[in-house]
Amino acid sequence: MNDRIVDVGWLAERLDAPNVVVIDVRDAWEYEGIGHVPGAVSVPFDAFRADEHGAAEAGMLPGADAFTAIAEDAGVDPDDEIVAYDDTHGVFAARFLVTAELYGHDPARLHLLDGDYSVWNRSQPTTTDEPDVTSSTYPAAFRADGPLIDREAMAAAVDDPDATIVDTREAWEYEEGHVPGAVRLDWRELVDTDARTVRPETELRELLASRGIDPDDRVVLYCNTARRISHTYTVLRALDYPDIAFYEGSLAEWKREGGRLETGDLEPGENDP
Repeated sequence: MNDRIVDVGWLAERLDAPNVVVIDVRDAWEYEGIGHVPGAVSVPFDAFRADEHGAAEAGMLPGADAFTAIAEDAGVDPDDEIVAYDDTHGVFAARFLVTAELYGHDPARLHLLDGDYSVWNRSQPTTTDEPDVTSSTYPAAFRADGPLIDREAMAAAVDDPDATIVDTREAWEYEEGHVPGAVRLDWRELVDTDARTVRPETELRELLASRGIDPDDRVVLYCNTARRISHTYTVLRALDYPDIAFYEGSLAEWKREGGRLETGDLEPGENDP
């Protein structure tokens, strides 16, 4: 895999580099009370999510002005390498990274820490000291040419034989209603829950192939509010999938706008991790 996903050793070697900014997206009380990666800046998950669906450009995006303020307060420069982590297998950290990409940060400079804070804590030093942060200038702007698609593009994908629509929610959610033709891939299936890291590349590719998620197809991701697809998007990018569409509105918007749903059981064995 490429360095969209980096391990503890990768970050430890670069922790003091002036162009590396580490973002901790856990709750503030965890950052302050439990400890954090030395030098990490606290940007809790709620800080970069809109208060309601559709409040900004799309879905739960916070808006370009809000992201500018977040990045500047965290001392992020436009050419910095950003490494994000959480304590939930990376799903919240991935959401921060996707948000940064959608507001113009170079995707090649966005990295998810493989294994969350607990993995770092097993072998590396932590601290409760807050870093001295120098505010930056960060001109965030929504990328109209980025991976995000709207409801109309999602509807077109339903009828596109070259598109593979992927539902990243749990089995029971999928069974209750999903976008027509979608295959199910619970984002947690990409994670080794014991090690808390992303599964080995060979296992990932075998799993994706078993679900018909082919790198040669256009892959269209959705969940309920675009949090869970952020992790799947990051993993697929790490595997060099070239054409991934990110439906930010996800099922919340699809249902609200009257999108058709299918219901039904999974294929035998599909619910097994």
